[in-house]
Amino acid sequence: QVQLVESGGGLVQPGGSLRLSCTASGSIFSIYVMDWYRQAPGKQRELVATITSGGSTNYADSVKGRFTISRDNAKNTVYLQMNSLKPEDTAVYYCNAHPPVGVWGYDYWGQGTQVTVSS
Repeated sequence: QVQLVESGGGLVQPGGSLRLSCTASGSIFSIYVMDWYRQAPGKQRELVATITSGGSTNYADSVKGRFTISRDNAKNTVYLQMNSLKPEDTAVYYCNAHPPVGVWGYDYWGQGTQVTVSS
């Protein structure tokens, strides 16, 4: 059984920064693709950033240049550094782990962490 636990959310003023962390239990972390999603009230969940086991990254256009995803396989942890935050970044942020293409396995989700950007 794999569990994902997010932390680091909170209230921040526009222009501020936060760093989210997601720590995984189990032995699958190093080979899994890790994603950060977010869901704002009344909106669909959207993919924010992705990092492969090899460290390749991809970002939603809305966060490019402001957010950085990284991972530390030794700590089973993925991070989302969020800079220049805007009110529209307010959402619950979720960590997701899934196997790469061609590898069988399950999809895992964390419980979510609230990020609120407001003055």
